[in-house]
Amino acid sequence: MGNNLKGFVYLVGAGPGDPELLTIKGKKCIEDSDVLVYDYLASKTLLRHAKENTEKIYVGKKGGDHTLSQDGINNLLVKLAIEGKTVCRLKGGDPFIFGRGGEEAEVLKDNNIEFEIVPGVTSAISAPAYAGIPLTHRSANSTLAIVTGHENPTKKTSSINWESLAKGMGTIVFLMGVKNLPNISKKLIENGKDPQTPVGLIRWGTTPSQETIRGTLENIAEKVKKSNFKAPAIIVVGEVVNYRDKLKWFEEKRPLLGKKIMITRARAQASSLVEKLLALGADCIEYPTIKIIEPDNKSDLFNSIEKIKDYSWLIFTSVNGVKHFFDALFEKNLDLRILGNLNTAVIGPATRDELKKYGINSDVFPKSYRAESIIEAFENINVKNKKILIPKALEARSVLPDELRKMGALVDEVTAYKTIPQSDKKDEILSDILNGKIDIVTFTSSSTVKNFKALFTEDEFKSATNKFQSVSIGPITTDTAIKLGINPEITAEEYTIDGLVDSILKLYKK
Repeated sequence: MGNNLKGFVYLVGAGPGDPELLTIKGKKCIEDSDVLVYDYLASKTLLRHAKENTEKIYVGKKGGDHTLSQDGINNLLVKLAIEGKTVCRLKGGDPFIFGRGGEEAEVLKDNNIEFEIVPGVTSAISAPAYAGIPLTHRSANSTLAIVTGHENPTKKTSSINWESLAKGMGTIVFLMGVKNLPNISKKLIENGKDPQTPVGLIRWGTTPSQETIRGTLENIAEKVKKSNFKAPAIIVVGEVVNYRDKLKWFEEKRPLLGKKIMITRARAQASSLVEKLLALGADCIEYPTIKIIEPDNKSDLFNSIEKIKDYSWLIFTSVNGVKHFFDALFEKNLDLRILGNLNTAVIGPATRDELKKYGINSDVFPKSYRAESIIEAFENINVKNKKILIPKALEARSVLPDELRKMGALVDEVTAYKTIPQSDKKDEILSDILNGKIDIVTFTSSSTVKNFKALFTEDEFKSATNKFQSVSIGPITTDTAIKLGINPEITAEEYTIDGLVDSILKLYKK
């Protein structure tokens, strides 16, 4: 990958906005990069594919508001590569379809820097597809043109052959043309296109913010003006626009479409929640308030593993407890055989499923982290004088060990991991909440609530809590939230990610 003196640059198409439309190769480039240079139109959800220590540089450009000029971006890519770094240049859509990827590649070539082009799904085809508009249909057209909606303003004459477009193309797609829509309509009509030709504009296509507006060449500019329909959007001109009546699917089958939901869960664990909410149309904004890390000292955990045969029971209270216990077990060059004499118990279905990944079925399954649930689960099991090991979070509640000790068990609690506050996005979080960009805040544990509140001053917190609704994964989290001044609108009936998602759906059904 490059020579010994210079790095390597991947010019990667990020796709149109739906993070699941990123290519497998594009994802690998993000994962392998030292530096991520990304655009305004590249989904921020894609950033979580990067390594934790990857440098992230935003160079977005929109409507004259340029974080960095194109020359500045070109120079940045060269500078980073000369420093020996592997760079992923993440560009919205496809880098070679009006993405100025050709210009960036030329500069890299001129500076003898190795690069690779990774095509992406362009909005020119994906946004109409999500709007139910097939760009080609044998009953409607046999030709397709993709045209820039605004040419380079320094060009003396237009390179667009308007007469050929108007008379020779069945479907025309204009990218980045909202501001220039009146002129586009005028030029097509002047050059022979029927004023009644259907036109559709798709804004933020493939994303939870997708909107579609339709009209004809004759009236679409006025409709867009009256509805305050803004960029970024693509324009589709042609009879195929009429197929939307029959084929629209995306906006109709996403009950959370357009709802902006803040995820406070640790980034490493947020993926399952994000994926489920995205599938329902939600716009997920990841602002983790906690981070899961190893404890400062693992000696107690290692010692308990070395003496594991002395225990009768191994009990896990969380997914993280399972992961960090087995990481420590394998770090000691041991494997599952050493656990052969143990009974196991887990709190909650997610923890049960995580344990199954290691080939172990739980013998006991308390449904919740509440005293009555634990007593019920162990009521027919004799744990008196039995040694029990519980790998847990540093700050974990003591309900489980306390109840087991009341039953006569000899309980050892060892710290397998700890949670720490994550506050690097505090200003962004507060700004988004106060500006109405967050509809729902999700809380998946007491620590997410505590650290959320800890981000703000008392005045900031009071201002923020009036601006959003919140949902909680279970009664313990809800109790914590209420004590801290947040009253969740709904608490999940099943204390799982699926239960949390169901509660959000119920909230909107109300």
